Amino acid sequence: MLKAKAFLPSGRVLRLASILDRHMSAMKFVCSQGDLNTHLSIVSRAVPSRPSKPVLANILVKVDEETQRITLTSFDETLGIQTSFSAHVDSGGILTIPAKLLGDIVAKLPPEDLDFSQSNTEPVITLTCSAGEYQVRGMEATDYPNLPLVEDGQVANVSAESILEGLKGALFATSSDETKQVLTGVHVVAEPENLEFAATDGHRLAVVQSVDDSGVDLSIDVTVPGKALRELERMLQAHQGTEPIALRFDPTQVVFELGNQRITTRLLEGQYPNYRQLIPKQFERQLTVDRKQLMAALERIGVLADQRNNIVKLSIGSSKQILALSVEAQEVGSGREEMSAQVTGDDLDIAFNVRYLLEGLRALPSAEVQLQSNSSTSPAILTPVSGLQMTYLVMPVQIRS
Repeated sequence: MLKAKAFLPSGRVLRLASILDRHMSAMKFVCSQGDLNTHLSIVSRAVPSRPSKPVLANILVKVDEETQRITLTSFDETLGIQTSFSAHVDSGGILTIPAKLLGDIVAKLPPEDLDFSQSNTEPVITLTCSAGEYQVRGMEATDYPNLPLVEDGQVANVSAESILEGLKGALFATSSDETKQVLTGVHVVAEPENLEFAATDGHRLAVVQSVDDSGVDLSIDVTVPGKALRELERMLQAHQGTEPIALRFDPTQVVFELGNQRITTRLLEGQYPNYRQLIPKQFERQLTVDRKQLMAALERIGVLADQRNNIVKLSIGSSKQILALSVEAQEVGSGREEMSAQVTGDDLDIAFNVRYLLEGLRALPSAEVQLQSNSSTSPAILTPVSGLQMTYLVMPVQIRS
């Protein structure tokens, strides 16, 4: 009995199928240089500098003929960013393209419409504009990982303003030390009509309570990586509109969606410190001072502090109702400034890292601030006199005589 033989060996069949698939998915579209440059800048921040596999150095470009939109995706296996914008699409398709190379080329092109077309047989995209023509070799999209989805977790729409308020007041206090991973994120606790954001690096603590009037019955107690929240902060600051942000989260993942943009990130594992117990309940000394005046004085005297150890001494005078700032930088010089303040309690000399004070003051959105403390070795608290409910705790530095 004769057996029928395949017309092509199996390997040849697979290669032919791949060629046909590429032919069918070859994309062709026109978009503005400005739109593409803006959205490439957004997704480039989730492209890893040292990718675990080559395809992650690329961005995923999906061109949809039906919706006439281009979707860009980047993913570093922890943080994923996705954004989309409108274009004139003649033929849809999907391909991954080197992020840095494409971004550098597009950023330097003139502000005009750019014409893109893909080769029928290779993962190569051709960019044509008035300045000339560029060809960039990409990689097939089949190897690009899918962004994690949250299918069975909680879903809620939360006020974008309340989230941005919390991020501005807490994000700066996260740790940059990757060995203390849980401290590199912001701890978010949500209860009905209230969101609490907390961040600490072990030297200072920022806690913001923000009112959420969206009416959503939400229960959250998670720690979100600071890197993802910085991207969320950028997204919220750039967004024009009043619509709420959609949150989707489960025990391991959270997704933020606003307009045509999406950020997805893993949650940080580990028990977050019980930061509420660090905040003293009562204080023996308190002063109220003009925030901008104090910041300006710290910035001036910080020039000297930067030459030595970044330490500035605060001398609180109750009888004269003044606050004095001083720096002693041996072999360099010294400085002293005074300003009026409303002081209650005994006199006190207490020292801080000048950078920690300045960063906290910049985050406090009120004309006047209160500084409260019990002694030169116990935590000091900075709070705004009005407006945002924020508590900034900073540990003092031992004063050497």
